[in-house]
Amino acid sequence: MNKKQNRKTFIVDTSVLLYDKFSLFNMEGNDIIIPLVVLEELDKFKTREGLLGDFARFFNRFLDDLRKEGTLYKGIFLEDKNISIKVSSSSLWEGLEELDSSTNDNKIISCANFYSKNKNNSEVIVITKDINLRVKCDSVGINANDYYADYEFVQKDNLFQGHVDLLVDPDVINRAYSGNHLKIEKDLDDNEYKTSISENEFLILRSNNGNNQSCLMMRKNEKLIVLESKQNIYKNLGVEPKNKEQIFALNLLLDEKISLVSLTGVPGSGKTFLALMTALKFIEKDSKKRIIFTRPIQTVGKDIGFLPGSLEEKMSPWLAPIVDNFRNQFGDLTYFEMMLEKGQIDVAPLSHIRGRSFNDSVIIVDEAQNATVHELKTVISRTGKNSKIILLGDIEQVDLPYVNKFSNGLTIVIEKLKNETLTGHVNFTKGYRSELANIAAEKL
Repeated sequence: MNKKQNRKTFIVDTSVLLYDKFSLFNMEGNDIIIPLVVLEELDKFKTREGLLGDFARFFNRFLDDLRKEGTLYKGIFLEDKNISIKVSSSSLWEGLEELDSSTNDNKIISCANFYSKNKNNSEVIVITKDINLRVKCDSVGINANDYYADYEFVQKDNLFQGHVDLLVDPDVINRAYSGNHLKIEKDLDDNEYKTSISENEFLILRSNNGNNQSCLMMRKNEKLIVLESKQNIYKNLGVEPKNKEQIFALNLLLDEKISLVSLTGVPGSGKTFLALMTALKFIEKDSKKRIIFTRPIQTVGKDIGFLPGSLEEKMSPWLAPIVDNFRNQFGDLTYFEMMLEKGQIDVAPLSHIRGRSFNDSVIIVDEAQNATVHELKTVISRTGKNSKIILLGDIEQVDLPYVNKFSNGLTIVIEKLKNETLTGHVNFTKGYRSELANIAAEKL
């Protein structure tokens, strides 16, 4: 097929370039228009710390290198990527008289309007992470889509929970308890589950004859292993799990062969508490040297640089959930402060984590649903030898602009890594903070 045929024209917004620096390369087979105002917006981010500044500088350098191949004014075709890239100052305000022509978003809409009216036989689509810009485009008859490359594979009606229920004959449960395991191919009759059970996923086997017999198991390679009882977990950790999801979570957290654990669910379900207690156990038995606390800085648009004080003082409001768990478990903060002094607790905001390497550590990432997949990739890639990373969050409470419960970094990491032997996931559905908190979470 001729590479110049059946192409769409994508008008790319700043939000896409700042979200994924390789976004243009995921638009293969199409023509890309960068409105000139987008370059002006990128210029404001080039001195920023963290990924925003990195992505802005990357794109500026990319365009500068591209100029060696031709002129951005006329457009440059990249044979290996099968894309053309053009920077355009064209605009058409006809039909957009109600829009303020001085705002950058409306200038992008005007640019898209120009190409919609002047591009023959090519569908013109604005690509943006900005929900309001997509709505405004639709309101004036211009096609607009989200940037789907990161999460188009996510099955929105079937998000990975980390555990499944399975009805089986009573003798299957009896064999599981007598041998402490089952072989998937030999002992499971349900062919659907034989192929769909992820590595480190949990199964609740229930008797199909209604006698309430059940067994909690976990997939390890080609076997299902019977989980330890609540009593054994309490003996080893000093924490008694309150439900089956907490049993699942503690099995993942205590398994040092599983390097990445993700815990999602409602507020008050015990995610932070279980992660912290496990980390403290690793420190106590000297298998890990320190605990790293990190989280995205996401509060009403304020960057950490706006806050007064040292890095620790700036991070203290975001450490409140960790501090609360220390106080609830030990009565005061003496142990917490002692660990801080000894360097066993470290605070590392996501925006300051690049270039670091964490060995012999437990890395706890709180509020991970408010990070993009690229931010989580950065922190996961910091995980060094003999370290474990724990991602915590509630995908129903996403505060990060431009992403939702399906496109946030935590959901993408869970879905992409669910079949890896080094990862495990559990979703919690019940909270234990208080009866009032549960009612509020459910009904408000």
